[in-house]
Amino acid sequence: MSKSVEEITLNDGTSVPVIGFGTYGLNGNAGASAITSAINIGYRLIDTAYNYENEGTVGEAIRRSTASREELRITSKLPGRYHEYDKAVTTIQESLYRANLDYYDLYLIHWPNPKQDHYVEAWQALIDAKKWGLIRSIGVCNFLPEHLERLEKETGVLPSINQIELHPFFNQEEQRKWHADHNVKTESWSPLARANDVLQNDTLQQIADTHNKSISQIILRWHHQLGAIPIPKSASPIRQLENISIFDFTLSDTEMNLIAELTRPDGRNKNQDPAEYEEF
Repeated sequence: MSKSVEEITLNDGTSVPVIGFGTYGLNGNAGASAITSAINIGYRLIDTAYNYENEGTVGEAIRRSTASREELRITSKLPGRYHEYDKAVTTIQESLYRANLDYYDLYLIHWPNPKQDHYVEAWQALIDAKKWGLIRSIGVCNFLPEHLERLEKETGVLPSINQIELHPFFNQEEQRKWHADHNVKTESWSPLARANDVLQNDTLQQIADTHNKSISQIILRWHHQLGAIPIPKSASPIRQLENISIFDFTLSDTEMNLIAELTRPDGRNKNQDPAEYEEF
């Protein structure tokens, strides 16, 4: 990419690109090569997690790439089994050691695990790790408004980002509105949906044909125009370039509304409701 991707400012004054790169399932040498390719193509926001078991792979990709560390925004996530404060602090340090990094640009609580009820002390650990310089910005994944409100009430700090499942079959309109009203940025995991049927959808195909773009590009542009930050994943350099090439066209209001109508009440890919689902 000859042009750099635009960045947006978060509520703590840090900034991130408007599109990122997911790394789930990209491990070992093949994974490092795929992530290096993405960085060299132009991705600067790279998303990993402790539970992906590839923080070391991401670190290796950074070292192989042509980008400087200062150009990149690297994200990782705290797993549910380490929500207790002391365990969370140790895990953040371990995440850094795995990737051989001095700091993470963004560190998230992966799931709230409300039945365990330790997510507030996990959040306090992230707040402190930020004070210590281990993390530049702190956020969460899969938190419902009730969880976010509790974080603010008990610590006085709202996340900069909430990374949630978001795709045309599950557009999270109410959750996104809460984020917008409280200056929390929405980041989209599974932005293209895990189910292949989204790529066979007639409505999306018609819009893609209108713009002479792929369905994936249409969906990622839809995320961008919603104000969400998608993090698509692909090991293919061709797909990586396609997915980041979404800034030379605009979807009309009519097209945005047609995509909005694709959402489903049961649109979650794996029925992972944060009020019930737990990840350790």
